[in-house]
Amino acid sequence: MKKDLTPEDFAKCPLPISAHDTIQLGHGSGGGLTHDLVENLFRWAFDNPALNKLDDQAVVEINGQGFSFSTDSFVVDPIFFPGGDIGELAVNGTINDICMNGARPLFLSAGFIIEEGFPLEDLKRIVISMRDAALAAGVQVVTGDTKVVNRGKGDKVFINTAGIGILGDGIDISASNIKPGDRIIISGTIGDHGIAVLSCREGLAFETTVRSDTAPLNGLVEQIVKTGGSDVHAMRDPTRGGLAATLNEFARSSKVGIRIKENRIPVDPAVRGACELLGFDPLHIANEGKLVAVVTGNRAEALLDAMKAHPLGKRSAIIGDVVAERPGMVSMQTGIGGWRIVDMPVGEQLPRIC
Repeated sequence: MKKDLTPEDFAKCPLPISAHDTIQLGHGSGGGLTHDLVENLFRWAFDNPALNKLDDQAVVEINGQGFSFSTDSFVVDPIFFPGGDIGELAVNGTINDICMNGARPLFLSAGFIIEEGFPLEDLKRIVISMRDAALAAGVQVVTGDTKVVNRGKGDKVFINTAGIGILGDGIDISASNIKPGDRIIISGTIGDHGIAVLSCREGLAFETTVRSDTAPLNGLVEQIVKTGGSDVHAMRDPTRGGLAATLNEFARSSKVGIRIKENRIPVDPAVRGACELLGFDPLHIANEGKLVAVVTGNRAEALLDAMKAHPLGKRSAIIGDVVAERPGMVSMQTGIGGWRIVDMPVGEQLPRIC
């Protein structure tokens, strides 16, 4: 029988969930407000070992076989942008979450929430883009759902994708495995996706067109795991909240300090220029086709070479290291030699970018 909630039930929740009484855009940004919501409400309510690791995917076991399971929802505005669209983004985004623990993605689901009056030609374009992205990554979309909401009660189309992948024997890659002495590698330039979406939405023009980096990373991950094996301690694709959010999540999960160097972080000149013009920090801007790998220090150069040999890792770079000092904190040596703290993004800089 269903039990009515009592005041005592609500009292058990670690309130305040956040500094706000209502949901803000920043609660979906991947930064500090998102972290508070996940940590103080969702994790508390659904408490279990798989969830509590707070990786981008859950590891579950069935009859002794490990699987990687993940879900994501996509509400990007505009739905078509330089370098991709909401359909391709939905497929690639979930594939990337599945494989960040070394798993091989196999199957996806796709759920569509469509606003009445949405052009069928646009829906066809999105679905074909999803099909092509799934084929390119070697996965199948095997189930789904469609809902239509009244005109004015949605915004064109939202897509949810969930997926499952299979884990190889002996693979244990998680944000909680990072150790002092590890080194940090980024697979390419940061900020491309967020600036591409913003420029299209706001009609901004730069000397060169900034294109989204949306791409399936399972092939690059396979190469990293094949080369690095147990020396690969953690991986994550720095989407919402950008590189800053990812590194802070790593530092907090493993209770270590992280130091990076600004002059080692690859940023496309057009993206850097846009950030300077608009007052954004590239570390906070979303990416959709990059990953961060944390690896054993003495294996970093070999893994860097392996990543550079893959088409999606040509601009990989070692950007920092892991230390025992100042656990939970990320700091960066700036271009002029000083040091500053790199914190979680606060609020929502670029709404609706994924």
